[in-house]
Amino acid sequence: MSSFMSDPSGPFRRSFWRSPIRGPWLTSVFGLLLLASIPVLFVTGLLSYAAYNPDLSPVNDETPGKGLLGFYLFSWPTHPISLYRLTQGVHVTLGLILIPILLFKLWSVLPKLFEWPPLRNPAHALERLSLFALVGGAVFEFVTGTLNIQTYYKFPGSFYSLHLYGAWVFIAGFVVHVPLKLPTMIRALRSRSLITEMRTNLAQTRPEPPDAGYLAPVAPAAPTISRRGVLAFAGASAALVALLSAGQSIGGPLRRFALLAPHGQEVSGPDGDFQINNTAANAGVNAAETGPSWRLTLISEVQPGHTRTVLSRADLLGLEQHTASLPIACVEGWSTDNQTWTGIRLSDLARMAGVPRPSSVLVRSLQRGGGFSEAVLSAGQIMAADSLLALRVNGADLTLDHGYPARVIVPACPGVHCTKWVTLMDFRS
Repeated sequence: MSSFMSDPSGPFRRSFWRSPIRGPWLTSVFGLLLLASIPVLFVTGLLSYAAYNPDLSPVNDETPGKGLLGFYLFSWPTHPISLYRLTQGVHVTLGLILIPILLFKLWSVLPKLFEWPPLRNPAHALERLSLFALVGGAVFEFVTGTLNIQTYYKFPGSFYSLHLYGAWVFIAGFVVHVPLKLPTMIRALRSRSLITEMRTNLAQTRPEPPDAGYLAPVAPAAPTISRRGVLAFAGASAALVALLSAGQSIGGPLRRFALLAPHGQEVSGPDGDFQINNTAANAGVNAAETGPSWRLTLISEVQPGHTRTVLSRADLLGLEQHTASLPIACVEGWSTDNQTWTGIRLSDLARMAGVPRPSSVLVRSLQRGGGFSEAVLSAGQIMAADSLLALRVNGADLTLDHGYPARVIVPACPGVHCTKWVTLMDFRS
């Protein structure tokens, strides 16, 4: 046993790792990029969770027992109208861009994961524990986030719960690990000039001295790539991912390059550039139930004798119509450009239901599959002047895939809560 502890073999032996470009400097460069980016990724993720208004109702959120993790939650605003498009677009696009950087960082620290002995003292044990939470949490968050972007929900539970708890585990490891390693990172970055390294070709590449740190090789092999080559490869990979994904959030000419977007190329509507998140066929909605027999039911339990109002589409078209220019933005990071919506203000429907100052509204859809069939909107979202039950878009009736005969559209609201094929609205005080 003592021989095993003192004389490890394979990857547990430091001499096993021979890459001459591994070392504290290269690891610190990737670490600096992640150090600047991870807080932005974490904050925009928290904002995305807040945008779901999880305190309103379990309908909006499947994460039980948030406890202290919900300390920051607040009523999500409706202006600026592109707020969610911005925060979620940054979250998703930055997350995808960081995947190559994360993979290169993990490659650079691979010997550290096999360090022997695994625990030398309490300080080393804390570092190892934080490293486990950091690496495990990062891999979990990036994998589940990428699967969510591609709408591949093969999780052993709710994506929202898993991703939220995973984020807090990851950030706990991040907060502990950064102060422990920051002095080492600063020393490593000061040990070499970035400009000099970017001018150093393969023939001139030399390993860092073994005493520079555990990551520096003790028996280096001949270099097959320079440090500038690795940094260029990582940078080019991140730039390519940005090109293939950013357009789904930014829109305009870049949208045609958004090949990694799950819905960026699926369009419908009179303008031919209006993205679809969930088709009627996927939602189990057919044309027959959205035809002349369709009715919208308004429910209120506030005033006796004024509990239910039933409206046909013709009735809705006969009400005062309002127009708003709004985008749709979804959790997967994709968004539409601004579309011109026409319909009835949600605040007017609340008054018709006998609730002039509602606290919330439950919106129910004809949808039976492929997503959420209902959502809850806050008082601020109901009363916003641009919050509509839309009947038309861009001067034409909604198509079936875009929610005909009526859909909700709310500024700065996650697309999943802009319910399509609305059949019931339950206003609450």
